[in-house]
Amino acid sequence: MILIIISLLASCANMVPPEGGKKDTRPPKLLSVNPPDSQLNIRATKIEMRFNEYIDLNNPNTEIQVSPLLPFPPSVVAVGKKVIIKIPDSALFNNTTYRIYTREAIKDLHEGNAFKPYTYTFSTGSYFDTMQISGMVYDAATGIQDTGAFILLYDAAKSDSIVVKEKPRYVYRVQKGQFTISGLPNRKFKIYALHDANGNLVYDGKGERIAFVDGLVSPTDTFGEPIVLKSFKEIIIDTLPAIPKAKLASFRDKNKPAERVLLGYKVDVDTNAVRKRVFDINKPLNVILDRAADTINKEKMFLSYDSAGITVEVAFALKKDTLKHEVLHIKANWLEDAVYTLRLQKGFVKDSLGNEASMSKYTFRTKYDDDYAKLEVRFPEKYVSKKYLYMLCTEADTLYFKPIADTVIKLKKLMPGAYTMRIIVDENLNGKWDTGDLFLKKQPEEVIPYTEGVQLKASWEHLIDFEKPKLLPKKEASPEKRDKPKLK
Repeated sequence: MILIIISLLASCANMVPPEGGKKDTRPPKLLSVNPPDSQLNIRATKIEMRFNEYIDLNNPNTEIQVSPLLPFPPSVVAVGKKVIIKIPDSALFNNTTYRIYTREAIKDLHEGNAFKPYTYTFSTGSYFDTMQISGMVYDAATGIQDTGAFILLYDAAKSDSIVVKEKPRYVYRVQKGQFTISGLPNRKFKIYALHDANGNLVYDGKGERIAFVDGLVSPTDTFGEPIVLKSFKEIIIDTLPAIPKAKLASFRDKNKPAERVLLGYKVDVDTNAVRKRVFDINKPLNVILDRAADTINKEKMFLSYDSAGITVEVAFALKKDTLKHEVLHIKANWLEDAVYTLRLQKGFVKDSLGNEASMSKYTFRTKYDDDYAKLEVRFPEKYVSKKYLYMLCTEADTLYFKPIADTVIKLKKLMPGAYTMRIIVDENLNGKWDTGDLFLKKQPEEVIPYTEGVQLKASWEHLIDFEKPKLLPKKEASPEKRDKPKLK
């Protein structure tokens, strides 16, 4: 009996909690909506959505949108298994169709499973607005689809400057460069596309991209000719330019002696392994100073290369960068696969306070022909004109930008890597791409992109046929035609 009692006590002491069930991955289920969805002649100032489990909200002020736009966001709260949306009656217009999009705002409380986007519709009049507008937005500077813009619709009677003063009547976020705004009334609108940097749905000018359509647009009851918008940044001139650094010294205390410090610098080249071919012979050798130089003494700068053990001095051109005055460019007729040495003597540059740069030496090897790629681009005959400019770019630089003078352009000694290319339609023949102007109603010049990836490999010869892409919008189902959850 004693042994039995001890064994029973031991088993009680080793009790473990029961294993939990499977993790809940199901989204909340909508059981009812009050007032019911899709009602006419109703001013839905309080909407209750009842679910089968406890609810939490995710950024309701941004994720829950009302179209047309209200003067201020609706009040949205989660109470137990309900979501309650309140709209002041004064914010609603007569004879207007309203749609409330929940997007990703609703989720369950414990697991965070999101309720799929839902659209609630009601009309303050005796009918539903069913017209729509669709189209595409492109980045005017690149010609590729613009994915970060909002479409803004204003009443036709508004002034052309309304986009800088007020929020729009309707707003829609562009999806993959395309948009379809449904549930619109049968009347004309002003339309814009805006990259809204600060989220206020108003064009603030500096730093934001804008697009517009000349004239007004009319909604249709079917998919008609798509509206094309090209977003651009306007050229903003600063009316209060910064004081040049060279003039700041005049504000110093003249009685205080200037502190003498070395003028630091570096040379933009890899000198770790001379056997390694690292320097691109298409570019200048750059000397980057800590601050702009006041005087430059070229007589204290020497460039040479090694030829079978013999040092050969090289003639070179020295130029200060026109934009970054602290950068010096050394240009020479670089030889392939050669070992060069740059020798800089003390005082080869001085700043405005007389501070000198110290001496140094840099040894490096240039690249060889097989380290580069070759590219041949073929164009249709219609592009052979001064009006069409061909541009080849890396992520950081423009390598070629000239009018198309022949159906074939051959480029050599290109660094391996990813490239983009495009054609600019230079309407005014000024040799550059011109942006737009919103209030002068000036559209940016057209850009024709090459949409396929261009990946160049060392020692390869690449052949590309440049054709204008055919980008057509995909027909999307309008929000009110998408499946809605069945309610019990």
